Amino acid sequence: MVRKLQRTAVKRPAAAPAAEPARPGGKRRRLRRISAQTVNDFTVQLATLSAAGIPIVRSLSILEGQARAGPFKAVVGELVEDVSAGTPLSEAFAKHERVFDPLYAAMVHAGEAGGVLDRVLERLAAYRTRLAEIRARIASATIYPAVIVLVAATVVSAVVVWVIPRFRQIFESFDVELPGPTQLLLDISDFTVGFWYLVFGIPVLLVLLHGFLMRRGGRYRYRMHALALRLPLLGAILSQSLTAGFARTFGTLLQAGVPHLDALGIVRDTSGNEVLIESVEAIRRTVREGEGIARPMGETGVFDDLVCNMVDVGEQTGELDGMLLRVADAYEGQVDRKIDALFKVLEPALLIVVAVFVGFIVVSLFLPLLKIMSTLSSQS
Repeated sequence: MVRKLQRTAVKRPAAAPAAEPARPGGKRRRLRRISAQTVNDFTVQLATLSAAGIPIVRSLSILEGQARAGPFKAVVGELVEDVSAGTPLSEAFAKHERVFDPLYAAMVHAGEAGGVLDRVLERLAAYRTRLAEIRARIASATIYPAVIVLVAATVVSAVVVWVIPRFRQIFESFDVELPGPTQLLLDISDFTVGFWYLVFGIPVLLVLLHGFLMRRGGRYRYRMHALALRLPLLGAILSQSLTAGFARTFGTLLQAGVPHLDALGIVRDTSGNEVLIESVEAIRRTVREGEGIARPMGETGVFDDLVCNMVDVGEQTGELDGMLLRVADAYEGQVDRKIDALFKVLEPALLIVVAVFVGFIVVSLFLPLLKIMSTLSSQS
């Protein structure tokens, strides 16, 4: 009988701060944020130099020399110092966890242990490049809808707060009976002007509270991530995206020679979704007991039958890493297509919603004006 895994929330250890150069007097300067693209470019360049047969210390020195003055140049300088002093490259990377995540250091460590550091760096560069492409594609797809929503909210707020009260003065001066839609619009405007601190303050407070609770973690963060997976349309895209990310990261680590348990731990610690974190930890506990990966993957409910069967075949044939990368390619392609289809529908849908709101405002304001004009023409 299949044993069900108990679903418990897993708390990840907090990432240690990156090593920072000390200032005179023992004070440490605060490390400014380093972009992911900077790290990606560095990885590609380091892989290229390593593949050309240039020693790692000289490669790092070359990259330090061409880096722009700033925090990343200082980090590369520390890497040069540490590696020149005999520190393994993976340990040097691990000192800067805010810049090079655990996956980065683990893959480099596996490359050093297997004597294939140049190949591992190439795989790491390809992995980070692919990940950056996916994130850029999603970001670019969300820009247009976000701009539409922002502009529409700004325009409607301005009309409700400043324009509609002036129409009220016109209507009152002619003592005209207002239609229902116009009266509703005026009531909304009066409430917004009178209680603007509630109308605009409550949404801001809710957003800030949501952000605080999400950063804090715990059950709220888990419930929000679980809720996102159940949303219509978006839930399926997010689920496939998590599957693709798991397969890409796990497969890349296995291909680099990282042991299964260590690779699962790295996947867990580098994931941003609490549901996936809990699922990967459940898989890891079962694998630690000597079982395979496919069965506990199916029991988590996060991975569909196709993925579990492909992983099962990969385990039986000894090609788990290659099978996981094929899964990642397939699901990333599906996510790309679904995102394109979603936003092709979402953009006109948003325009229609905005048009309905604007049309309601225009009709509500002009109905009394037409009545006033009719009354004036009949009196003349």
